Amino acid sequence: MLKYQSVVVPLDTSQFAELALAKAVAVAKRNSAHLDLLSVIDTHQTNYYGGLANGDIVNKLVQDATEYLAELADQIKTNDGLTDISTHIRFGNPKTVISLEFVKDHHNDLVMMGATGMNTLERMMTGSVTDFVTRNAKCDVLVVRTNLENVPGGKIESPFRTSMNAE
Repeated sequence: MLKYQSVVVPLDTSQFAELALAKAVAVAKRNSAHLDLLSVIDTHQTNYYGGLANGDIVNKLVQDATEYLAELADQIKTNDGLTDISTHIRFGNPKTVISLEFVKDHHNDLVMMGATGMNTLERMMTGSVTDFVTRNAKCDVLVVRTNLENVPGGKIESPFRTSMNAE
């Protein structure tokens, strides 16, 4: 029987990404697999923020991503008992970082990601990261399209509470 040994979940603070993470935790526990939490900072996008110097923007994005991933990892360790977790921040185009670079460098055999993390306009302008990863990754890719009850179009709510999604 196939057992996944190393699962990566790209996270962008969207509810779909966090749903993918919740399902990835279950897969990692069932397979006794390592879990990588990945945030990719698209350095080309940082040019669109006004009022801050480019270095200030990148530093703030890194700080936010670091805190976000640490909060998620702590919740998983506490609530799910999964301790074989690493957090990673990478820079570049999320499409190529996830599908080509990170998976190769960390020997992941499964990518689990949300069906979408962008709004419609962003998807039209940049293309879907999920579509690119699905076509180009050299490992299995599981795209999460349903809520935690596996209901498509059901209520989408993140099972995680972080400073990034607190109301």
